Amino acid sequence: MDFNADSFKLFNNDWALVTAGTADHFNTMTVSWGGLGTLWGKPVATVYVKPIRYTHEFLESNDFFTVSFYPAQYKKALALLGRKSGRDGDKVAEAGLTPRALEGAVTFAEARATLLCRKIYRQEMDTAAMPAEVVADYYETEAPHTMYIGQVMEIIE
Repeated sequence: MDFNADSFKLFNNDWALVTAGTADHFNTMTVSWGGLGTLWGKPVATVYVKPIRYTHEFLESNDFFTVSFYPAQYKKALALLGRKSGRDGDKVAEAGLTPRALEGAVTFAEARATLLCRKIYRQEMDTAAMPAEVVADYYETEAPHTMYIGQVMEIIE
């Protein structure tokens, strides 16, 4: 399995989509917090999603998810997908992306790379274990993120 990328830039600057569900019923959202690495001897992708997000429901109820990366011309589409909720309408169509079914997951035809991940760990982040300034900046009014770690089963480029 080969995937050469600057994971700091991929998430923080370029953003990514995390998508969970099936071709018939899925949701996606933009993430800028995430990472790539290894855990338990396996290649993994980690993403963080707040419980208030619609995608959280799909991550909770599905064994697979995708993390997909896009060329720069899709930055507006990713901004829309991060701003709007799938509860309120077909934001994927509005963003102009084309869903592509995978075994147990969904990505988009426009992605330059997709990581198909099998969920192997999840945990709610604990504000008691965070610096006070982080809690003040991010979690004063909302529950903290849930961390999802997925074993990268396939890289689709």
